[in-house]
Amino acid sequence: MKRYGEHRIPGRLFVVEGIDGSGKSTQLLLLHQWLRAEGYGVVFSEWNSSLVVKDTTKRGKKKKLLTPSTFCLIHATDFADRMERNIIPLLKAGAVVLCDRYIYTAFARDVARGMDPKWTRELYSFAVKPTLAFYFRVPLEIAMKRLNDSRNGFKYYEAGMDLELSVDPDESFRLFQARILEEYEKIVPEFGLTVIDATLPIEAQQAQMRQLVGAKLAQAKQLRVAP
Repeated sequence: MKRYGEHRIPGRLFVVEGIDGSGKSTQLLLLHQWLRAEGYGVVFSEWNSSLVVKDTTKRGKKKKLLTPSTFCLIHATDFADRMERNIIPLLKAGAVVLCDRYIYTAFARDVARGMDPKWTRELYSFAVKPTLAFYFRVPLEIAMKRLNDSRNGFKYYEAGMDLELSVDPDESFRLFQARILEEYEKIVPEFGLTVIDATLPIEAQQAQMRQLVGAKLAQAKQLRVAP
């Protein structure tokens, strides 16, 4: 099995990472629209979306049966299925693939739930190294305000209620997301994630993304036409 960084494929993979409320999904959607308008063949892939384990995950969450280890393994299964069936074939075909969350989400969330960092990274060692991985850095208080303004409360696992950090969902969410932020800050230098200041205006963040993504795609074109 090929390991992280060893894959050589013609397509380009761009991923976004960040805590809930960082605005990463909005930025990826805008990037998607721009790339399509520029004439690129673009495909979108979302975390925890494999049909193979979707129903199992839903049932486990509904009945609150998922432990940190089963949570970790079920998401790894989901990712492996999407990688094998969708992401790698599309990259081999030369497509531009956009991922809303990637392996770094597992590294942050699973370790925040108490899983061993080394073991978690080994679990995903087959993943393709992204062309660019963006991390949308945002203060926790700003992220929580955005979420509170757009929804009514937090879900059980989203708030880390399974960890018994607090009986109050808002406080549990705050404590759990603080752990996740701490892990992300370790991941950024370890894997060379590109940091975007998620407190900047939406247009400014998008301009940065387009400049960096456009440069990578232009470089890919030059490599393809080189003698």
